[in-house]
Amino acid sequence: MTATAATTDVGARTIRIGTRASLLARTQTDIVATALTDAGATVEVVTISTDGDRSQAAGTPIAQTGVGVFVTALRDAVLAGEIDVAVHSFKDLPTAPVPGLTLAAVPAREDPRDALVARDGMVLGELPPGAVVGTGSPRRVAQIAALGLGLELVPIRGNVDTRIGKVARGELDAVVLARAGLARLGRVGEATEVLDPLQVLPAPAQGALACECRADDAPLEAFLRSTLHDESVAVAVSAERAVLGGLGSPCGAPVGALAEVVEDLDDDGHVVERLSLRAVAATAEGALVRGSATGETEDAEQIGRGLAEELLADGAEPKGLAGDTANQPPPAS
Repeated sequence: MTATAATTDVGARTIRIGTRASLLARTQTDIVATALTDAGATVEVVTISTDGDRSQAAGTPIAQTGVGVFVTALRDAVLAGEIDVAVHSFKDLPTAPVPGLTLAAVPAREDPRDALVARDGMVLGELPPGAVVGTGSPRRVAQIAALGLGLELVPIRGNVDTRIGKVARGELDAVVLARAGLARLGRVGEATEVLDPLQVLPAPAQGALACECRADDAPLEAFLRSTLHDESVAVAVSAERAVLGGLGSPCGAPVGALAEVVEDLDDDGHVVERLSLRAVAATAEGALVRGSATGETEDAEQIGRGLAEELLADGAEPKGLAGDTANQPPPAS
């Protein structure tokens, strides 16, 4: 179905798009709102307060608020009919589906890699032993610690301004953030290094957005999909999140995964698309186990779950380790 046809099905209704109040969340929502407006829809952006925002403002440990703290209020608002669409950072979504909701569209993805913002323009390998690096992610802690650079990794919460401000004021030597967030805020130039996934694999679905609507709103689902959806991104993210689900891990666990849809040649020499997936997880002792897999794009979820089984066989215990890092803040953009 074309966007024009889907717009006709949606009719003259105003599509209410829910967003968190943070600048990054509103910027991400504006990307979706602009695309829908350009396709002929009338939209209204509605700000929803979430437990994650409130706990972040209060400095509450994530263990006291639970998994999905940034998305539950948005989902509840969709189910209650207060908004029609919820826009999420895909990496914040719990892997379990919610009855009554459907993932209508996965838009084009920003660069999923992590970025370093360090004093004096330094890259990670230039930071001296003992340098203090702030990150809200057990995944980043596990992988950066494994590099053996002798850095002191400390928890940090707050928005991008707050985190980078701690470097500018000399409270921290560096912070690690998602490059996607910096790019969407027009601040990617402040990154002193974009981390190679060979060193630090990003969180599953990092850099991707997820647009949810009510499962019984077929016209809106069709419109969102025809206007916003990027199938290659959806395939890659499906594989990455299947690793997380296969490990039985919450979205804040020390698990990294990155998938790409790449061109390959079949047995007859024809160009075909295949999925390439890499993942890393921590053991109970804090060591890292890594794995990779390739396969057909239509088998994305099975590939991810198969790789998770291999990581578990090699000793990955991310669910248990996540409990050990309960006082760490949630994954940050």
